[in-house]
Amino acid sequence: MAKIHKIDGNSASPQKELAELLKSRFPEIFAEGKISPDKLKQTLGEELDTNNERYGLSWAGKSECFRHIQETTTATLKISDLKSQSSENIFIEGDNLEVLKVLQKTYYGKIKMIYIDPPYNTGNDSFIYPDRFKEEKEDYELRAGIKDAEGLLTKDGFWRKNSKDAGHFHSNWLSMIYPRLFLARNLLRDDGVIFVSIDDNEVYNLRMIMNEIFGEESFVAQLIWKSRQNKDNRNITGVSIDHEYVLVYTRTSGNRIRGSERNKEQYKNPDNDPRGDWVSGNMVGLLPEEQRPNCHYDLINPKTGINYGKPKMGWRYDKNTMQKLIEEDRIIWPQSQKGRPRRKIFLSELNDEFTGYSSIIAPDIYTRNGTNELEELFKARYMEFPKPTELIRELLVQGLGEDDIVLDFFAGSCTTAHAVMALNAEDGGNRKFICVQLAEPCEEDSEAYKAGFKTIAEIGKERLRRAAEKIKKEIEGNLKFDKNKLDLGFKVFKLEQSNFKQWREDIKTAGQLKEQMKMFVDNTKKGAAVEDMLFEIILKNSRFDLNVKIEKKNFDSIDYFSLADGMEIICLAEKITKKFVEKIIKEKPQRFTCLDIAFSNNDRLKTNTALQMEGERIEFKVI
Repeated sequence: MAKIHKIDGNSASPQKELAELLKSRFPEIFAEGKISPDKLKQTLGEELDTNNERYGLSWAGKSECFRHIQETTTATLKISDLKSQSSENIFIEGDNLEVLKVLQKTYYGKIKMIYIDPPYNTGNDSFIYPDRFKEEKEDYELRAGIKDAEGLLTKDGFWRKNSKDAGHFHSNWLSMIYPRLFLARNLLRDDGVIFVSIDDNEVYNLRMIMNEIFGEESFVAQLIWKSRQNKDNRNITGVSIDHEYVLVYTRTSGNRIRGSERNKEQYKNPDNDPRGDWVSGNMVGLLPEEQRPNCHYDLINPKTGINYGKPKMGWRYDKNTMQKLIEEDRIIWPQSQKGRPRRKIFLSELNDEFTGYSSIIAPDIYTRNGTNELEELFKARYMEFPKPTELIRELLVQGLGEDDIVLDFFAGSCTTAHAVMALNAEDGGNRKFICVQLAEPCEEDSEAYKAGFKTIAEIGKERLRRAAEKIKKEIEGNLKFDKNKLDLGFKVFKLEQSNFKQWREDIKTAGQLKEQMKMFVDNTKKGAAVEDMLFEIILKNSRFDLNVKIEKKNFDSIDYFSLADGMEIICLAEKITKKFVEKIIKEKPQRFTCLDIAFSNNDRLKTNTALQMEGERIEFKVI
């Protein structure tokens, strides 16, 4: 019998996929469909550590975090305007944990860099905790937050101030950040890197959980940024805290960030050496004679006979290597015996054009620079302490290639996105951003609210529009590349409930089952737009991301969508014909997806379609 693949509408679950992989490779460790600790121990033998006393971080609610991580979501993303949006940049409005779940399938292993600036847990900030994930409409509304008459979230329904007087002050913050970092790691490429801004309040705990999620071996650096230009004389400890941190981890161990550009101006060729420009390098050793005796010897200039003796720590090279350098005329000999011979390092022979990146970052860039940037765009102060674009630009250069994607799921005023556009305008790159920001309401007494901005997300989107206009004016006539290739736009998506009805699992009576079956004759929700259903299918069951090329076509009076030049075809019409099916088969897509209701009262057409597509090796899916 031909296979017809059903789509369940849930987000991808990497944990479920891992369990299925383990079951296929090690079926002996499963009992009644679940992993048996005893059987796992028998299989792994000495490799399994069952001692409960070990180094690590634990807090009240940690076990709940893993339950939240493993729960899938049926939510989707709704695009604001399919026709007018050609940009590859993406702004998503919604709860970032839910959005990270929605992106698991489409963007798994595709993000090169993540930068986030999460709440620092100072005792004065508010954030969402704990998270709940139930999919009934009423539960969804509660989870999404109590809404006002205009459908906007209210503070009381979603945010809670995490006071230092609370019994679980650190636990609340850890329960908020852990699942988000866990899911974010899945989205990084194998060579991906994550940068997380933080201050002294939670830097220790953040290091611990990132060691647990990414692996201690993937730690790159704890960068220090002098964020405050002037001392804070209002402190109560006698110490002005003038710095913040940026923690850096890679997706897998062994990767690195780019490094600083080498200063090539210092390379000169004063003696017209045919090998080109060079600088002199130190040859003094690093270890005492008892540790490296072969590097402790007198060094003599063979032409002048001057003996320069041996430094306290010897020389950097043994006698054979030093002799080779002498023969190749790579040694610079001082005229005085008191001088130190040095070696020539030629620019043409360098293997890496980058040097080490200093752990003290962004000198002369302060928080006030970020505040001034935003005030310049809006002519008013709408947000406190936004990060400067120059700080983020510096991190982008370290973690992102010219055609890569950066994700920021605590977007705020969208400094990261602004920095991406500015950097592309500077060097002609095609970097893309995905920004996620909750529709967090502005305080009613704030300047932003008085100016008409009801949410932080609205401020972020307007900042991007104004920043784009500013960049256009600045580069006018100065570009060294085609300005038409510069992407200064963005698509807007909003986190919404699924466009498809969800099967209830709490049915207890035959009458409820009958009603459920009747309702699922057509499983699309009333009023669901075709474009919204299309993007939900792309997110949950397609091989492509949200920037896939989409072409709308029509045949036999039936509309359908061709993805990636025909690699995949999606039809959301309520009825299809034999003639239409034959047309699709002739186009030879790798996959064809349609609504189950399209075959209503025509089981023969459905069966024949499945058989024909199986014969042509076309994956056939129905919703």
